[in-house]
Amino acid sequence: MNSRVSGTVTAVLGPTNTGKTHLAVERMCAHSSGIIGFPLRLLAREVYDRVVAIKGADRVALVTGEEKILPPDARWFLCTAESMPAHEAAFVALDEAQLGADPERGHVFTDRLLRVRGREETMILGSEALRPMIRDLVPEAEIVGRPRFSTLTYAGAKKISRLPKRSAIVAFSAEEVYAVAEMLRRLRGGAAVVMGALSPRTRNAQVAMFQAGEVDYLVATDAIGMGLNMDVAHVAFAGLHKFDGRRQRRLTVAEMAQIAGRAGRHQRDGTFGALVEEGPGAFLPEEVLAIEEHRFPRLDHLFWRDGDPDLSSIDALIASLERPPPPGVLRAAPQAIDLAVLKRLADEPWVRDRTRRPSMVARLWAACGVPDFRKLGLDPHARFVERLFRHLSEGHGHIPHQWFADEIARLDTVAGDVETLAGRLAAIRSWAYIAQRADWLADPAHWAERTRAIEERLSDGLHASLTQRFVDKRTTALIRRIGADAGALPVVVGPEGEVTVEDHPIGRLDGFRFSVEPGARAGDKRMLLAAAEKRLGTERARRAAALVEADDAQFALADGAIGWTGHRVASLAPGPAVARPRIVLDRDLDCLDRSTRERIAERLACWLTAAVARQAPVLAALADGARDPSATPAFRAIAAALEAAGGIAPRLPLRASLDALGQDERRRFRRIGVTLGALDLFDPRLLKPGAAALRRALMAVRGEAPDTPREGATVLSRGAPGATVAAGYRPLGLQAVRVDLVERIARAAHDARQGRAPFAPDPALATSIGLEPATLARLMAELGFQNPKGDAAHWVWRGRPAAKRVAVHPAAGDNAFAGLSALLGHG
Repeated sequence: MNSRVSGTVTAVLGPTNTGKTHLAVERMCAHSSGIIGFPLRLLAREVYDRVVAIKGADRVALVTGEEKILPPDARWFLCTAESMPAHEAAFVALDEAQLGADPERGHVFTDRLLRVRGREETMILGSEALRPMIRDLVPEAEIVGRPRFSTLTYAGAKKISRLPKRSAIVAFSAEEVYAVAEMLRRLRGGAAVVMGALSPRTRNAQVAMFQAGEVDYLVATDAIGMGLNMDVAHVAFAGLHKFDGRRQRRLTVAEMAQIAGRAGRHQRDGTFGALVEEGPGAFLPEEVLAIEEHRFPRLDHLFWRDGDPDLSSIDALIASLERPPPPGVLRAAPQAIDLAVLKRLADEPWVRDRTRRPSMVARLWAACGVPDFRKLGLDPHARFVERLFRHLSEGHGHIPHQWFADEIARLDTVAGDVETLAGRLAAIRSWAYIAQRADWLADPAHWAERTRAIEERLSDGLHASLTQRFVDKRTTALIRRIGADAGALPVVVGPEGEVTVEDHPIGRLDGFRFSVEPGARAGDKRMLLAAAEKRLGTERARRAAALVEADDAQFALADGAIGWTGHRVASLAPGPAVARPRIVLDRDLDCLDRSTRERIAERLACWLTAAVARQAPVLAALADGARDPSATPAFRAIAAALEAAGGIAPRLPLRASLDALGQDERRRFRRIGVTLGALDLFDPRLLKPGAAALRRALMAVRGEAPDTPREGATVLSRGAPGATVAAGYRPLGLQAVRVDLVERIARAAHDARQGRAPFAPDPALATSIGLEPATLARLMAELGFQNPKGDAAHWVWRGRPAAKRVAVHPAAGDNAFAGLSALLGHG
């Protein structure tokens, strides 16, 4: 771990819904590299998806015990706390650090709290209860408190039949979760199910049902308390006791608050309560007050175990793992299952015989670290690890191909009930964990992919089984039953896209996208929504026909998207040429049939081709020229470079190819509109506002759009937006001049001179454009003129070197600028 890396350390403490994790993600993305450790694989996966949307899949890694996505150029890592990599990073964060007080996994979080540091910044996220531990163990940390965004209020006890919609009911065992979900199916039509043992794929599919309003209730274990984001308005506790691995006990107030805090989202208030008014499942008044006011007992200890144990021998390893912590607030962690398995195997003579070298002790300890995903208990899990290590310590040290293949093949079936599928899913997690160990298998990449595929199939099967068991299909049957008579319902689409059924607003149709009114998700409106959705097919078909027949004036291109009558319908993607991007229809149009989508794509392509031909024909001509086999290599090279630059490019990098051009090819460039200027190559038509906007939009598709200059500007201050050749402005000293005006001045200067005789340029043109004397002097020098005497009437043509940019002649010094100032009347 990065124990010696320096940098600022900040502890961000507060209750749920304070934006701590969001803040950490923002801070990480602001650094060149980063690592965040989370308490759950589900949470790591959720944040991984968010960071991928920001940074791209090729720069972001997901590292958990059972799943690793490791692009070669990964800079940002989202991990479980146990899987945080040891390499250095600019930013490191640990989420839910108060779990250092957890008897089972606390030593892992304590180790990360003490030893993991970012090169530039470290962030520790946790409950306010962690404050005294931070002060004692990380005295250099700055502690920042964050208030909750919304109010959390106790709503009293409510029976399941009276729970408000958008409620999450929390239970503390799989059996209790299933029982509550079954009751909700009978009473309220169904519920989604979320448990920590579910794979991310199953969990996301279940949550998607809840988020989409297909079900109004969610039944979950306390896994939802660890930062998983769901749109929950009320949290109801089915009980207040849980089995913590050793005994049945009442939840602490901090645990209650962590779970209850899932109610409300951002600035929307939430409520919590229980299912019973009296007895052990009811809240005590002091507990309610503490949860509402976010006041919890401060932690007075964290659990510790040596995070870098001695691997010289089995006995040294066990001794270091059982070594007491240093005096203070740290307590020795209770014996975890990995240490219990290690002790069990240490009694075997053959294990002792094979662990005479530290490398084999390390291999044994890694095998003992395989989690007991199936919750089999010590004896069965120890036998599994024993067989695993036997293979890892003999021959090539690889697990036999046939054993691995047979074990996962036995799990590769989706037949069975919910409990059976959940058991298989837990079992495949063990093999997925093993497959992520690169040195344990002869072909780890193959087996990682196989186990991932099986986990996905089991996840889909479990989601289907959960849905079938706990979601009532009667609503679907009713929707089908009214399908034939749906046309009789008065579904109306108003002039502004508002959709109503029997004068009741249920949503909006913006372009082809139907957005449901927030209040229209209730179960008593589902049949109306289904009927409306069916009727909207006719309206969408009418709109599609109108789009295909639309005039060009109804289309617009902005920010890489094509809009029709103000509604986005497609986006542009890189194509074979700048002027020929691919058109990608928006997913909102997936509701249309294939032939209609093809006609829309064809219409948009025709419009774009016409727009380019009308405003920027040079781009298409350059693309054709670059691919013309009859043209010389010099012509094709210039055409390709100019086309890639969007029709405006500096002359100097193309000097060699320009010198090789014949007169016929120079005339060909002029015919298609290209000016082979003294300093730049360009088509002056591209400088007009409409053409410039189209050019920027086309270049933006490839991520190369120049900044937008001030509209109508002939001269810009250097450093102003658009003061670059790519935007059509030539930087000259402290000003940038539009390239066509630079060419006009160049032509005027050459027209005024007679051979190499001294001459005085006419200042009127430069003055009318707005050039400062120093800018004009710099331009004259760039064009190959010199004023060695500093006399405004003695500019002479010397020509420009072929290899490098020309500066003002050293002999002239500041006299050249002074002389030109005098010529212009400013001296």
